[in-house]
Amino acid sequence: MKVQESIEEKLVAGFNASVISVENESHMHSVPPNSETHFKVTLVSADFEGQMKVRRHQAIYKVLANELAGGPVHALALHLYTPEEWAASGQASPVSPNCMGGSKGDTAMDKKLQQGANG
Repeated sequence: MKVQESIEEKLVAGFNASVISVENESHMHSVPPNSETHFKVTLVSADFEGQMKVRRHQAIYKVLANELAGGPVHALALHLYTPEEWAASGQASPVSPNCMGGSKGDTAMDKKLQQGANG
């Protein structure tokens, strides 16, 4: 099973959500093609009513513990809303920027990544 599919299944099982979106953003980072290491999660649930952002994030981390703790996921951008917050946001999570860190400016590393090498 793909990492993205596993994340989606666990979030569906773990939360009473009206919106769940899991986007693989690995292509925006210095990783080999077809990687599944960087994800953006947008989740809307009434379960988040009265919870601060930290508590919401902790709930996601608990559900995705295997993927995060030494697993395949390197980065997880979380956009977690109550239904009211989601409506106020215009029903859209922020656009993620392209990665500018790591070896993004290193043309030799870029060639290796295009070949699927780890460096």
